[in-house]
Amino acid sequence: MDTRAQHDDQYQVPPGPRGNPLLMTMRFMRKRGPLIRDAHATYGDTFSVQILPGPRTLVIHSDPADVKEIFAADPAQFHAGEGNAILKPVMGEHSLLLTDDAEHQRGRKLLMPAFTGPAMRSYRPLVEGLAKEAVQGWHDGQRLVTLDAMNAITLEVILQVVFGVTDEERLAVLRPKVTRIVDIDAGILLSWIFPRLRKVPPWRGFFTNLREVDELLYAEIRERRAEHVRDGLEGRDDVLSRLLLAGEGEAEALADAELRDQLVTLLLAGHETTASALSWTLHELGKHPDLLARAVSAADQGDEEFLEACLKEAMRLHPIIDFVARSLQSDQVVAGRRLPRGTTVAPSIMLSHSRESSFADAHLYRPDRFLDGEVSAGTWIPFGGGVRRCIGAAFSLMEGTVVLREVLQRFEVHTEKPTGPRLRNITNVPDDKAPVVLRAR
Repeated sequence: MDTRAQHDDQYQVPPGPRGNPLLMTMRFMRKRGPLIRDAHATYGDTFSVQILPGPRTLVIHSDPADVKEIFAADPAQFHAGEGNAILKPVMGEHSLLLTDDAEHQRGRKLLMPAFTGPAMRSYRPLVEGLAKEAVQGWHDGQRLVTLDAMNAITLEVILQVVFGVTDEERLAVLRPKVTRIVDIDAGILLSWIFPRLRKVPPWRGFFTNLREVDELLYAEIRERRAEHVRDGLEGRDDVLSRLLLAGEGEAEALADAELRDQLVTLLLAGHETTASALSWTLHELGKHPDLLARAVSAADQGDEEFLEACLKEAMRLHPIIDFVARSLQSDQVVAGRRLPRGTTVAPSIMLSHSRESSFADAHLYRPDRFLDGEVSAGTWIPFGGGVRRCIGAAFSLMEGTVVLREVLQRFEVHTEKPTGPRLRNITNVPDDKAPVVLRAR
C-alpha cells in the first residue's frame, strides 16, 4: 500500500454523492435542498459532498448530538470564518462572519453593544414607524406579493435603523443599488472560486454596483465621523453611530474598511433573511384560518409571544439559511469519526428542523410547539449556535414580530396556493414570492 493510501486509512470521511466537482458545486449552490435531502435518504444523518475549490470535503451533520458537539467545539480549531469564505468577495475580509480567533473576538466585542437589550428598545420605535408607514399604503382586496413587500420594509430598516440614512435623496440612490446586491442568483458566488469571472457579465455588473455602494457607504462613514467631531452623536440611535463610538479613543476602534464590511454583513445577513422569514410566516398564516385568527387576536392584544412563535415556526419549517460551516484547523474526531485538517463540518439546519424525533409532525406548521416546551435546546438553530451564534438574532426576531403585528392589526391574509423554496443568493425564499390577498379588518 502506498503512503497516500496509508494516510487516507487514518480517516473516516463518511460516504456521499460523488461526481464531477464543478457540477457538484453548481448543484450545491443552485439546487442544494434536493441534493441534501436525497443524500440524507441514501446515506443517513452524516454524509459528505465534495465541492470546489480544491475540491474540498464538506461533512454534513444532522443528528442533534453531533450538531451540539460541533457548536461546542474549540473555535480555534473549528473556524467558522474560514467556513464562510465564499462570501468574502461581497462582505469583505473584516466581516464578523469571515474572521476567526482574536480578530473575531475583537469584532464581536465592538459590535455587541449595538445589539444589547437597551439598544433593541431604542430601535423598536423606528421599526414600528417604518412598518406602520408601509402597511398604511396597502388596501382591501390587494394582491400583496409578500416577499417584495417584506423586502421593502426590511430594506428601510437596514438603511435607516442600521445605516442611519434618513435623507430621502440619499435613500432614493441607495435603495436600488442595495436591492441589486441582495437580488442575485447563487451563481454570483462562483466568483470566489473563479475570480476572473468578475470581469465578465453578469459578475462584472454586480461588482460594479457593489463598488458604487461602497463609495456611498464610505461617504456616509466620513460624514458621520465629521458630525461626531463637530456636534457629537448624541440622539443618534442607529447602528452605524453606535459602531463609530465603539472602542473610541482606543487602538481597537473600527477603521473605515472594517465599518464598511460590518455594515454590508448586516445588510446581507439581516435584510432578506428577515424578509423571507416574514414572507413564509404570512404564507403559512394565510393557509391556516384558525392560526390566523389567533395571530390577529394576539396582534390586537399585544401578545407578541404567539406572534414570535408564528415567526419561529415558519423559520423552522422553511429554513432561510440551510447550513452553517466550520473548517477544521487540525485533525479532529467529530461525531466519532476522525476527519483530516481542512475538512469542513456543516450542521444542516434544514435536516435538523425536519427531524421527527426533534419536532413531532415536523411537516406541519404548528407554532404552539414553541409555547408548550416541546422544542429542546439545540434543535431549532436558524441563527447557528455556540460562540458564533448570530449576533443579530434578537434584532431579527424583534423586527419580525413588530412587522407581523403591524400587518395583522390592519389586515387578514389569504394565501392563494402552496409554494416551495427557491435558493436566491444564500437564502431560501418562496419560489413564487408568496402572494396573499389582503382583507381589511
